[in-house]
Amino acid sequence: MQLNHVPLDPGGDTGTLVSNKPAWSKAGRDVGSLREDVAKALGKLTDGQKGLGEEAGCLTAGAQKDVHDSWERYVKGVSGRCGKPSGLLEKAGSDQLKTDEAVEVEIGNLKVDYADTPAVGGQGKGR
Repeated sequence: MQLNHVPLDPGGDTGTLVSNKPAWSKAGRDVGSLREDVAKALGKLTDGQKGLGEEAGCLTAGAQKDVHDSWERYVKGVSGRCGKPSGLLEKAGSDQLKTDEAVEVEIGNLKVDYADTPAVGGQGKGR
């Protein structure tokens, strides 16, 4: 038995993968449209913060402000995470002559650009 070997007849469909510009463009637009939903969520988050009053002297208001600021940063980051892949997907559709390896490298760079950030919130900050 050899585990690192594909059998000569793996079975199933052995057709070729079809890739075309409209499919890549649609994927890019769909990912990009998520930014609109994220923007709406950010608006609701900001609206919910209004009228809280002064945070000085009120530990709950101060904690709420910290949580709001943390989520605002996070939601803006999510928006960026939708924008950049959107452009890359649409560009991939336009650059069909590029090699698969070059597209894979560009998408792999997303892992570097948008590595998950450490968890925030819940810290007392001396309160």
